Amino acid sequence: MDNLEQKKYPIGKFAAPERISDIQIDQYLKVLKDFPGKLKLLIGDWTDEQLDTQYRKGGWRVRQLVNHLADSHMHSYIRFKLALTEDNPTIKTYDEAKWAELQDSFTIDIKPALQLLKGLHKRWVYELKSLTNKEFESTFFHPEQNRKITLRESLAFYAWHCDHHYAHIENLKKEKGW
Repeated sequence: MDNLEQKKYPIGKFAAPERISDIQIDQYLKVLKDFPGKLKLLIGDWTDEQLDTQYRKGGWRVRQLVNHLADSHMHSYIRFKLALTEDNPTIKTYDEAKWAELQDSFTIDIKPALQLLKGLHKRWVYELKSLTNKEFESTFFHPEQNRKITLRESLAFYAWHCDHHYAHIENLKKEKGW
């Protein structure tokens, strides 16, 4: 993997596990539960200058990345609820890059996004802990991927998503000596 690929995918690209055990579910839930606090500890006292630094050349600024996390995780939470209340609903996709260029991602203080992530993850994990194995097999249809995705797989992806973007920011912090 070259340096750009390493900066894009510091923990590697997501690969959906063929089988996801109950133990893995518990591990993924812990990642989701701990993520908002862990992220706040990492960047909660950063200056605007630090937050407006790209995590890699050609990448988003940290501020955009934090707001992307809030946007993406809100979408996922809603997708989970749709899958639990409807039969394989087709989900709405969105252009993440365009969302990251909107003013609420580009210039706002990160505190609202951190607060949103804290509350959202608390609700999300609370709901997920109540699911049965059968409910974890509920699906939604992703039109861009043209396939059904189980909640079990989506949970694995969002645990990876937390770690993936956390690594972007953590690596920047190390690289800059902050």
